[in-house]
Amino acid sequence: MRIRNSLGAVVLAAALALPIAANAADDSKYPDMQGQWTRPPGVGIQADPTKPRGTPQQPPLTTEYQALWDASIADQANGGQGNDPLYRCFPVGMPRVMNAVFPFEIVITPNITYLLFDASTPRRIYTDGRDWPKDQEPNFLGYSIGKWVDEKGDGRYSALEAETRFVRGPHSYDDTGMPFHRDDQASFKERFHLDPANPDILQVEITTYDHALTRPWMVTRTYRRNRNPIWFQNNCVEDNQHVQIGKEDYLLDAEGLLMPVRKGQAPPDLRHFKQP
Repeated sequence: MRIRNSLGAVVLAAALALPIAANAADDSKYPDMQGQWTRPPGVGIQADPTKPRGTPQQPPLTTEYQALWDASIADQANGGQGNDPLYRCFPVGMPRVMNAVFPFEIVITPNITYLLFDASTPRRIYTDGRDWPKDQEPNFLGYSIGKWVDEKGDGRYSALEAETRFVRGPHSYDDTGMPFHRDDQASFKERFHLDPANPDILQVEITTYDHALTRPWMVTRTYRRNRNPIWFQNNCVEDNQHVQIGKEDYLLDAEGLLMPVRKGQAPPDLRHFKQP
């Protein structure tokens, strides 16, 4: 009887181990992207990290949207916020979230790859072979569909290719207010891969398709891995002293009183309040 029970225990243990072994085999196909990914030292948060912030970025904007960007930069130089919606704590959206103002984490599962950010809701890249939804509600991060590719033919995936659609505004490429077309039809293609010479370097090629551009615009962002990270939560609203009234931006001082952001700025319209 003891022998039969022992045999049954062995069979049960083997059966329970099968899913674990299968999962381990599946996991071995994917690149190791665990850890915390951050911008390399000295790299800013501009859209193209290889060029200085501002006009040297030279995005291929149409004449109309170049003028909007020029106006945004001029307004910021005069104390305003320009075309940057982040000062009102709007989510940065795609592709600006990939500028990595704060670190992020990548979690790979067979059906979804998650990008988890300190200061944003998660990105989900669906890799289960689904088609584009017919009635997707646009949102700031959009809807992403991707596929893992085995470029060497060795049975291991080396890159993740993804496309993102259904991105809503207001959004901009960076803090200068570099604009997207107001039709909210922008889409993005990405390629994620580890540097073959250094697995602690991640490269993401991001190509933007937008009617505010004269051609698709591709930039490559590079991130470094921290294998022993410390994580923080960053909440925009906790220390946001900006107040928008109508089309004007004001600040709150230490006493909670409105103050102008630029010289000669008019006070807000107080017609609905009793005047002293």
